[in-house]
Amino acid sequence: MRHTILIATAAVAVVAAPIVYAKSMQKNAALAAAVASPNRSDANKARDQYRKPAETLAFFGVKPNHTVVEIWPGGGWYTEILAPYLKDKGKLIVAPPQRGTESTNKFLATKPDAYGKVGVANFPSALGGTGVAANSADVVVTFSNVHNWRMGSFKSDSADYSVEAFKELYAMLKPGGVLGIEDHRLDEDADAEKERKSGYMKVSTVRRLAEQAGFKFAGSSEVNANPKDTKDYPKGVWTLPPRFAEGDTDRAKYAAIGESDRMTLKFVKPKK
Repeated sequence: MRHTILIATAAVAVVAAPIVYAKSMQKNAALAAAVASPNRSDANKARDQYRKPAETLAFFGVKPNHTVVEIWPGGGWYTEILAPYLKDKGKLIVAPPQRGTESTNKFLATKPDAYGKVGVANFPSALGGTGVAANSADVVVTFSNVHNWRMGSFKSDSADYSVEAFKELYAMLKPGGVLGIEDHRLDEDADAEKERKSGYMKVSTVRRLAEQAGFKFAGSSEVNANPKDTKDYPKGVWTLPPRFAEGDTDRAKYAAIGESDRMTLKFVKPKK
């Protein structure tokens, strides 16, 4: 009987989850429209099955009237959604490392009517450029980047600067503001040294870094989880799509796994 009850309860939960999400999207038609926009490239839309942008941004609580900072926008995958979403009532600030400023400006110039006026700053400011103003953001988001700070990316000595990075994230948020993090998830019982080489991070490490900086943990979501990801590949997380670092070697196997298992974490800067 107990097993029957558990199965029934699980079935209700599975059914309830999409219903709750559907109601959430009905309340936020602007977010749904930004994700479905024809201004997004087909290649980027094809990755929605793995990255779940609408669900992720809804979990972080991003609203159309917010000032949002996107840390390290890269090729603009999330910028393509956030810029139109915030264009009319809010503000988007993208913060690449200084060496990425030129490519970021070129990307924004490709669709000025769709993106509107997007601010550009640099992060972390210790590596040069102009940082984001203190106490200026309602929400800061960063996608698959914490492992780069841990690995010392863009530093000549490859030194870990994750502690300093989180302090700067804390400073740029308004009291009560939200930090949303998505990154490749390393198993908790794995060798911590893998964080320096594989591209994966432990949830406990990210939580420690955020909480040491002053953040309060506000919750996690499994929306970007992938149980098929075994996290033991010859070239780290980059073995999986979309990078396929092994080229054609076992490509079909890695394509069947899909993109990485990812943590999705929400933190809050306490109100004074």
